[in-house]
Amino acid sequence: MKFGVLTGGGDCPGLNAVIRAITRKAVDVSGDTVIGFYDSWDGVLEQRYINLDTLTVRGILPRGGTILGTRRGSPFDKPDGVDRVAQTFKDLKLDGLIVIGGNGSLTVASMLHTKHGLPMIGVPKTIDNDVVGTDATFGFQTAVQIATDAIDRLHTTAESHDRVMVVEVMGRDAGWIALHAGIAGGATAILVPEVPFDIDDVSEIVKRRHNRGRYASVVVVAEGARPKSGTFEMPERKLDRYGREQLGDIAHVIAPEISARTGFESRVVQLGHIQRGGTPTSYDRVLSTRFGLAAVDAVHRKLFGQMVVLKSGEITCTDMSVTANQTKTIDLTLFADVAATFFG
Repeated sequence: MKFGVLTGGGDCPGLNAVIRAITRKAVDVSGDTVIGFYDSWDGVLEQRYINLDTLTVRGILPRGGTILGTRRGSPFDKPDGVDRVAQTFKDLKLDGLIVIGGNGSLTVASMLHTKHGLPMIGVPKTIDNDVVGTDATFGFQTAVQIATDAIDRLHTTAESHDRVMVVEVMGRDAGWIALHAGIAGGATAILVPEVPFDIDDVSEIVKRRHNRGRYASVVVVAEGARPKSGTFEMPERKLDRYGREQLGDIAHVIAPEISARTGFESRVVQLGHIQRGGTPTSYDRVLSTRFGLAAVDAVHRKLFGQMVVLKSGEITCTDMSVTANQTKTIDLTLFADVAATFFG
């Protein structure tokens, strides 16, 4: 068989491990031909690609990022985009395309299959862990570990200066990173998009902690967290070229509000893209490898329109349509019954 591979959306630790696993199994075991499209869907539209073989993927298992490059956007952004994708399939005689991506990329792949009949297999990835249909996505565990390491370090400097550290992590619509890193790092409070917060309540938690003799606090906030209606006004945000709010400033709003209400000095730490860069953890390398091998099996079984997923420790397949235009939000029980127990 001959099929293509692309990586779409934001970069993510473990992408190269998936590419390696796909290539090694397809080329070395099954005798397939695999091509890797550069720069996500742009590479498909423009027929820019590289032939993947054992030498191409040698040494990339521990590397972050993606050797194929990645971009946002989709063929549906262009009037002739879908036709050009179909033409690439025809010109290159492809039997299928493995799309490694998050909700956006998998939604595009699902639509290309269901509405236009193109043979697509999905591999879910995102540090946000918000893909519906799988228990976990690779990249998430690495991002949580990076955030946890940062929180551990911030505790000591906060204690040295009697400060409140407001740590902003990624999470536009789902607070998985904030929740898990906050629990692991012993956060004073955790703010997530799924549970609107009251800044007065957060400030009371901080004061209660200080009244017990702990003169330092770490508040972990996901970039998409929002205040309860009527509590205080967030500054108006600009929109990006995809019509989404540009995030990445909420910690700068929260920190002075906490200081004003508590009298304690606050500092802001934004981890930003450091969460999605660098070497993947061993867990993410293993999960990525398992996903890559399963994707090749799915191509050979012609399970087009499906994506490989992790379910109760096993790798299986499910229809990509389950995650199209959907977001997997946090486990509210974990937030309310576990995380909140330690607030303050």
